[in-house]
Amino acid sequence: MQFTSGQRLDDGVLEREFTLGGIPGTLWTPGSASASEPVPLILIGHPGGLLRMYPRLVARARHSVAEGFAAATIELPGSGVRPGSTAAEQARADLRRAMGAGEPIGDEIIDRLVLPLVDKAVPEWRAALDAILSLPEIGGPVGYSGGVISIGIRLAVVEPRIAAAGLFAGSFVPRAMVEEARQVSIPLHVLLQWDDEGNDRQRVLDLFDAFGSKEKSLHANMGGHAGVPQSAGEDAARFFARHLK
Repeated sequence: MQFTSGQRLDDGVLEREFTLGGIPGTLWTPGSASASEPVPLILIGHPGGLLRMYPRLVARARHSVAEGFAAATIELPGSGVRPGSTAAEQARADLRRAMGAGEPIGDEIIDRLVLPLVDKAVPEWRAALDAILSLPEIGGPVGYSGGVISIGIRLAVVEPRIAAAGLFAGSFVPRAMVEEARQVSIPLHVLLQWDDEGNDRQRVLDLFDAFGSKEKSLHANMGGHAGVPQSAGEDAARFFARHLK
């Protein structure tokens, strides 16, 4: 893990960009974080490149830091400055064509788009977690917040250091991931925009039903993908405060 830049934001948050095996990432920490007072960590999931997503990512990170957490994210395979995948681009094209034609999105398209991404991204997230937790000012426990929801599912199953997850139900979910969700046992807070134009609502409801967690809550708000109310962030903050502090 190599830090490439750093700056102190106007609210005192320390923002540091890093690379890990050629993968770009960003770490945000409160000014109070130190080896004598390490802070819990929230991994911020997202669906795209860091530069494009930066305004939303930094807003989420600042909110987490204000609650006493460090926050970190990495760039997904095939996004931003990372090399693209011909197979993934074809799957996206097929998805756009089907949606534009008003056709049902078949399982085969979803599988081609999501499953290879999960297989590649999850080991990268775990490597990033190794590196970040080696810093003296960062401690456990760890939470995962955001999307792609299938990445969050896999991490919740295979990564024992993640103690709780707040998942954004805003991406297509392969049926294989629904089955995998039955193995999830950590506390879950799932956010659903009821009229999300890019989401299959019934698949999300089926997924929520499949989660094996004894503690799980579904928070549904009216409106489209970009209409998440401020109260949703406050609810998620209370969820992580209960489980990571």
